[in-house]
Amino acid sequence: MMRTFPLFMSLQERRVLVVGGTEAAARKVELLLSAGALITLIADTVVGEIAQLIDEGRISWSGRAFDDEDLVGASLVIVASDDETLQARASQAAQRRCVPVNVVDRPNLSSFIMPAIVDRAPITIAISTGGAAPALARRLRAEIERSLPAAIGRLARFAEVFRKQVRRTLNQPRTRRRFWDRVFEGRIGELALAGDEIGARRELIRLLDSTRHEADQAVGPARGMVHLVGAGPGDPDLLTLKAHRLLQRADTVVYDRLVSAEVLAMARRDAERIYVGKRRALHCVPQVEINDRLVALAYAGKSVVRLKGGDPFIFGRGGEEIEALTRAGVAVEVVPGVTAALGCAASAGIPLTHRDHAQACVFVTGHLKDGSIDLDWQMLARTRQTVVIYMGAGTLPVIASRLVQHGLPAATPVALIENGTTDRERRVVGTLATIERRAMHARLTGPTLCLVGEVVGLAAAQSAEAKSGEFHFESQVGL
Repeated sequence: MMRTFPLFMSLQERRVLVVGGTEAAARKVELLLSAGALITLIADTVVGEIAQLIDEGRISWSGRAFDDEDLVGASLVIVASDDETLQARASQAAQRRCVPVNVVDRPNLSSFIMPAIVDRAPITIAISTGGAAPALARRLRAEIERSLPAAIGRLARFAEVFRKQVRRTLNQPRTRRRFWDRVFEGRIGELALAGDEIGARRELIRLLDSTRHEADQAVGPARGMVHLVGAGPGDPDLLTLKAHRLLQRADTVVYDRLVSAEVLAMARRDAERIYVGKRRALHCVPQVEINDRLVALAYAGKSVVRLKGGDPFIFGRGGEEIEALTRAGVAVEVVPGVTAALGCAASAGIPLTHRDHAQACVFVTGHLKDGSIDLDWQMLARTRQTVVIYMGAGTLPVIASRLVQHGLPAATPVALIENGTTDRERRVVGTLATIERRAMHARLTGPTLCLVGEVVGLAAAQSAEAKSGEFHFESQVGL
């Protein structure tokens, strides 16, 4: 959750009050002047940089103590004094009058945070840690400055010249958005960045004419496309580059319960979001309705991302959705994701295979289409393999009992990983004989993956407490 809400405020010809004549005040004044603010500075003494600005007539200075009446007409207040009493008094006075105030290095006294800024006018990028780690914000700014072309502002100014013309020529927002994508990602953008404005103009006009012609010739909206995208197990850093790119371009995102909020936040802000979440014995939207909705969205010309937890083809019913889309004549693409088995096992430090303990790994689901559980228990009960059970938390007693009945030792280690790879991850480790009781005690409610096999003991032995030959730990991620 955001600590502060980011916004950009116009300070052109607006009065800003700066209290204090320190070096910190000088840095803030320079930034404010670059934004067109009218600066009034209140301070008994000032450093050399500020004195020069005063001499040049760029700021107004009153060499006296701060008074509450100084706030009259101010749009913004910066307090850059070393006097803690003055900091508190000026902050309180500003907030009483509902004037935004920032006290340098005192977020608890501030109603807004001054971000680290990347200036590529007219492009401005602001980075803030909510006051938690300003040094980190500065480091991020440096990394962005290194990766962002110095001339990127030139590209923005070039686009601004044609913005109204493009809007008049292309009526549909979706058509305009795709037009600009082609401008920025192709040769036109390259020419503008290189400073060849004439060449860029010529290419843009040609592209605009062809795009308008295509739109005029189209009978109804062009059929869209559906991308079945794996969202991974929850950590947004595990998204593939392609998945992230498609989320940024999608008109509509259709997502389910297993998609984390952090991953969903990667989608374009104005994209339509449709929740079709499903959980055991409680299907919000039946699968047939999901299929029909995907087809309808594509027929309406939408670019659709069907966002599925883990990988679309690992118990994600991606095959069923592809069949429905193909029958309807809708183009479909599958973008794989890190499946829960790989992500959760890695997060917990459990190798799925190990030459001394597991020469095979089997993925199974804990329940079938009709809610029943009917697995090849004889095969699953073999030793020297790892069994990964998806959606098995609700049938855990049956699973453990059947595996023991078919020959797997009751002392076989078992791990349950809830909300794997996220900061909400919890792990419970036991044996086939004890895991049901320990799971009940832990009260796991989130998406949970079950791993069975000797490899579980490799991780558990390092971080768990050993009791009577059993493995047991219950912890937050990182322990």
